[in-house]
Amino acid sequence: MAKIKICGLFRPEDIDYANDASPDYIGFVFAPGRRHIDPSGATRFRGRLKEGIVPVGVFVNHPIDEIAALFRDGIIGMAQLHGNENAAYIRRLREDRGVPVIKAIRPDAIYAAKGDAGLADYCLIDSGAGSGRAFDWNLLGAHSASLVPWFLAGGIGVENIEAALSTGPYGIDVSSGAETDGVKDRDKMITLVRAARTPVSKNSGTGSA
Repeated sequence: MAKIKICGLFRPEDIDYANDASPDYIGFVFAPGRRHIDPSGATRFRGRLKEGIVPVGVFVNHPIDEIAALFRDGIIGMAQLHGNENAAYIRRLREDRGVPVIKAIRPDAIYAAKGDAGLADYCLIDSGAGSGRAFDWNLLGAHSASLVPWFLAGGIGVENIEAALSTGPYGIDVSSGAETDGVKDRDKMITLVRAARTPVSKNSGTGSA
């Protein structure tokens, strides 16, 4: 079984759907974009979120003090970094401020992931900054096994989650794949969470997109 994160929740009903589906993590996107949420909105939604679901803040080159404040106030439980955050930045966030970190990396950077990204608690392997496109999962190869626990992201939905799980990630990160017409879909969210919690031996897939 793998962990699952449903990212990009920005409407009140998205939180209700998450409470019904019970993923391990949900994502609040503080970076600019269609699913952006501000701290006041995230605070309201955090109070609505069911206990046991970890809220993750998604950031791009964000000021460390602002991330730390969101963590200190209990609005987020982890920070997911999608920018050019280097080793010093990650150390300050993790060691000085105590914030658990997921660092996003591109699949062609797996070789280098023992560097800056290797200082994070987790890696997230994605083809781009929330592109919603799958990459060739065969690129993961054996190198992903030497990483810190890693999430797989990009183009994962109900139609290919079994193949995604067959690559052996710690967790799956889904955003647009849990949507219909650009908004979160309760039934898809429930289906995706159930699939992630099916023992891997029962899942089929080629391990590539």
